Amino acid sequence: MTADSSDKTFSMALKLTGGLAGLIAIIGSLTGFLSSGLAGVLAALIGAGVATIFGLMTILSVWIGGKLPLNGFYAVVLGGWLIKFLVFAAVLLGLQGAEAFDGPVFFFAVVATVLGGLAIDSWLVLKGRTPTVGE
Repeated sequence: MTADSSDKTFSMALKLTGGLAGLIAIIGSLTGFLSSGLAGVLAALIGAGVATIFGLMTILSVWIGGKLPLNGFYAVVLGGWLIKFLVFAAVLLGLQGAEAFDGPVFFFAVVATVLGGLAIDSWLVLKGRTPTVGE
C-alpha cells in the first residue's frame, strides 16, 4: 500500500465518520426530544459524541500505527483500545444515576454510531484498490 493511497483512504474514513456523527446527532436529538424531552437530546448527543470520538481514535491509531514497525503498530492500537475502555467506563460511571439523562436513547445513539462506523470502514476496504504484492 502506498502512503498516498492509504492517506486518501484514512482521510476519507475520517471525513465520513465525522459526517455520520453529525447525522446521528441530529436524528438522535430529534428522536430523543420526541421520546423524552431534553434528557433524550442530551443522551443522544453524548452517545453520538462518545462513539464518534472512539471511532476517530481507532482510525487515527491504525493510520499512525501503520507507519510504524509491527510492534509499534500493536502498541499504538492496543494502547488506544485501553484508553477507550477506561474512558468509556468513566463516562458510564459518571452518567450512572443522572436524572436528566435517558439511557435507552444513549444506547441507541452509541449502537447506531458504531454500526454506521463499521459500515463506513467496510465500504472503504471493499472499494479500496490497494496492491497486495510488493515490488
